[in-house]
Amino acid sequence: MNGFPLLPDAEWLETDGLGGYALSTVSGRSARRYHGLLVSATTPPTGRAVLLAKLEETLVVGDERFDLSINLYGGKLHPRGDLLLRSFRVDPFPTWEYEAGGARLRRTFFLVHGEPTAVVTWELLSGGAPVRLEVRPLLAYRDHHALRGVETPCDPALVREEGAVNLSPVCALPALRLAHDAASATETFFWYRGFEYDLDRARGFEFTEDLFSPLAFAWDLADRPAATLVATLAGRSAADAPGLAEAEERRRRKVEGAGSDRRALRVLRNAADRFVARRGEGWTIVAGYPWFTDWGRDAMIALPGLLLATRRFDAARSVLETFASHVDRGMVPNRFPDEGTEPEYNNVDGTLWFVEAVRAYHEATRDDAFRRQVYPLLVEIVERHLRGTRFGIRCDVDGLLSSGEPGQQLTWMDARVDGRVVTPRAGKPVEVQALWHNALRVVTLYAADLGDAFTAARLLAIADQARESFSALFWDEGVGWLADVVGPDGTRDLSLRPNQLFALSLHRPLVTGRRAERALSAIEEKLLTPYGLRTLDPAHPDYRGRFEGGPAERDAAYHQGSAWPWLLGALVDAHLAVRGNGPASRRRASAWLAPLLEHLLGPGLGQLPEVFDGDPPHRAGGCVAQAWSVGEVLRAALKTGG
Repeated sequence: MNGFPLLPDAEWLETDGLGGYALSTVSGRSARRYHGLLVSATTPPTGRAVLLAKLEETLVVGDERFDLSINLYGGKLHPRGDLLLRSFRVDPFPTWEYEAGGARLRRTFFLVHGEPTAVVTWELLSGGAPVRLEVRPLLAYRDHHALRGVETPCDPALVREEGAVNLSPVCALPALRLAHDAASATETFFWYRGFEYDLDRARGFEFTEDLFSPLAFAWDLADRPAATLVATLAGRSAADAPGLAEAEERRRRKVEGAGSDRRALRVLRNAADRFVARRGEGWTIVAGYPWFTDWGRDAMIALPGLLLATRRFDAARSVLETFASHVDRGMVPNRFPDEGTEPEYNNVDGTLWFVEAVRAYHEATRDDAFRRQVYPLLVEIVERHLRGTRFGIRCDVDGLLSSGEPGQQLTWMDARVDGRVVTPRAGKPVEVQALWHNALRVVTLYAADLGDAFTAARLLAIADQARESFSALFWDEGVGWLADVVGPDGTRDLSLRPNQLFALSLHRPLVTGRRAERALSAIEEKLLTPYGLRTLDPAHPDYRGRFEGGPAERDAAYHQGSAWPWLLGALVDAHLAVRGNGPASRRRASAWLAPLLEHLLGPGLGQLPEVFDGDPPHRAGGCVAQAWSVGEVLRAALKTGG
């Protein structure tokens, strides 16, 4: 992944397969509270805490001191280590090269997969005068959503042993081991006050923090031109670093399938791996970094691209089993909170996406044993939806699925501002009907294959009724597209949104032929941007084209115009289904993906974000790395021929 442009404010990401991560900027400046070099999931994959926030580094060449760090204090940048930065790359690990006083220094960083361990190494590449490296770890030791101040209780005690220092500054969080091969480790316990995080400020949040440095390490690079620091909760030593680096590079090469196809696909496979994390003895999918945990809807949408397209079938089955084990009243959890409390079920579509993910898994693997295992649960899910479950979710007399309760937003368009629902979708949302019909057809097929003729016949009749009702209720010949939602009172919202794509693109579509072409053409004309689909027609009076400002401003734009990359997967599926899967059609679809792949290989530093502005120049926003963005773009890229 060489050749990334040197973009100081671009954000790079490392993950540990446990829900923990490291995130910062190319320059090394912490620009948001979530930036840190060891953000550990204390209850994997949740309970994330920023332990090691950053490193303050000084290169001493002869009698001259050169600070390699950069921070924002009082609106001013100090020091300016970014001016000494000469190159940056992320393949196989984030790697920087600095030049100062005639010396050239390389820093390499990575997280170890499967354990909470960060490894930092420095190598002196050239330098005539005596060269010394000084490193001061800055600790935060707080929840990754919070900020630390000097008033927060903190135990400064250190426990030394050969080649390591052990700290436990906050009793509620795990002890940290700083293993090293430094010539000296001097206790300091010095507070750095007034860090400013400008991205937090832009998002309307508190943005200042104090961090503490318990000690300073020093290496004489004239004697040995290499230095190692390992921040770990796993009892590692500095001597482990070379072996860990070799094993981790080998693992990543295997994940991305180096040499098998073009670079963008290899990078996407590597990006996909970052979202797969442990939950108990099984696997789950983290929805996005830095602030999301494992969400049911996101996991099921992302799974075909992250795990089936990459042929990680064992992990895919494990994710399905993880969520299946938490089904309650016929519903898959909407999310597992970061606080580690009971799962939340406030969604209408995540469970239906689970059924589609099971179908996609079986289609890819022909794992009949798993299908037999999960079949009773699928029947239970459908039966609970037919009879009714939480949040007013129930099958109506017309065979369609109705949902909604006051104060609840149950579809993926779930933003609220000061208690006001931004996109009211109670009743019968269009994509929910497509998913419901698809689920009925899938379970009908499984019932027939497994000899459950009664269930097959019953569900087939309901699916046929749902299809007929949908055609009469949702299509509007005047505008040439489907209603986005039919309210409880029968009112149709004809706002042009991308949700109707799923009526065209799912395995068992509800709309085909001329109607499908008209709807698809309208979506392509009015909603398609270079980086995804807008969530609302720009001609609509409620359209918001820029995702910026404080929480209220951002939530007002979240599903009212912001462009979402993950929707390109459904667009590509619908396009190939409606317009044919020939070479010309695939080339057209591939062209829609090209700008996102350029972003991936440029300012995205190997990841795809949650959203982009609906208006040019379509700035990236939201999560730095989003699972369904990566999964759906990877799946669509492979479907169009890479």
